Amino acid sequence: MNMAIWPSKSANPPSGPRYGGWLQRSLHVDGVLLALLGLLAAIGMVVLYSAFGSRMDPIQDHLVRLGVGFGLLLVVARIPPWRLSRLTPWVFSLALILLIAVLVFGQVSGGARRWLDFGIIGFQPSELMKLALPMMVAWILANGSLPARFGRSLVILIVIAMPASLIGVQPDLGTALLVGVAGVAVLFLAGLGWRFIALITSLLAAALPLLWIFGMQDYQRQRVLTFLDPERDPLGAGYNIIQSQIAIGSGGVFGKGWLNGTQAHLEFIPERHTDFVFAVMAEEFGLLGVIALLMLYSTIIARSLWIAHEAQDNFSRLLAGGLALTFFVYCFVNIGMVSGLLPVVGLPLPLISYGGSAMVTLLTGFGILMSIHTHRRMWPS
Repeated sequence: MNMAIWPSKSANPPSGPRYGGWLQRSLHVDGVLLALLGLLAAIGMVVLYSAFGSRMDPIQDHLVRLGVGFGLLLVVARIPPWRLSRLTPWVFSLALILLIAVLVFGQVSGGARRWLDFGIIGFQPSELMKLALPMMVAWILANGSLPARFGRSLVILIVIAMPASLIGVQPDLGTALLVGVAGVAVLFLAGLGWRFIALITSLLAAALPLLWIFGMQDYQRQRVLTFLDPERDPLGAGYNIIQSQIAIGSGGVFGKGWLNGTQAHLEFIPERHTDFVFAVMAEEFGLLGVIALLMLYSTIIARSLWIAHEAQDNFSRLLAGGLALTFFVYCFVNIGMVSGLLPVVGLPLPLISYGGSAMVTLLTGFGILMSIHTHRRMWPS
């Protein structure tokens, strides 16, 4: 039995008149998705203003990064999917070479080697791989029959394992898992047999002891143990989670009000403007604010999956679906770790957390989604 999510369509859709409004025809953007992303970014700036203690300097920096991200979105949206398909092997190869270069020439910061220093800017190749890997998996799958046969699925798993392993040894386990999930999501959407899923699950379960002993750093093992029992070290490894849960619970239904969160302003929440910014929002806007944020995220994901469903070739459909599921994983993992439901892995909350590289990568991915949507053509009746 195969788990095919979408029926296969021709890789070369028939020509026909384009459709859509002015934004689609002129800028190649989806107005609905662009408005949702703009609203989410605006909410992020409101929350960050409070998290930074009403300081404007970091908000201005964040606004500049948002401008760069949305600028790349507009540029990428104009690139037709067929051209993206042709560029995919080159983009993936470049990203893989840069990951290898990180291990040799990378800049060490905080005990990790993740950045390449190009003088005027620093670059984190793992961010490029977040887009390059799902593109590569979609490209391989689109150039063969669907669902993928067992042998081709194994080849794709090897392709996924290469960059994930290079990122994992930096060490950056959170990003390695996210990159791996992005690739596996595309493979899943192409249709997988139950026996193949059972085999992979069994292999992963068997590899967990080896990962624990040889593949994880001491601080990573400590995070897992803290997740299982935060109270074992309440003033050390468990401090972040405990304070975050206190902030979320103290918000109640309606919240304490904007700029009135005591946990954040008294600096009980560490990393309150990056990984744990969700706790700041939950404390100040309460359960109703959290529900509104979750509804906004859900709407963006639903719109992205609809774009994937409406895509008219296998490469576009698989890539769009993979990008949508990657965005979902970002949201799920960050909110889960801040709430104490998942171990802390250091992933930002999309378009809310302060930062540059992850936000620019996400917005570039949405540019690809908009390209897929606005370059489609009507199928003949």
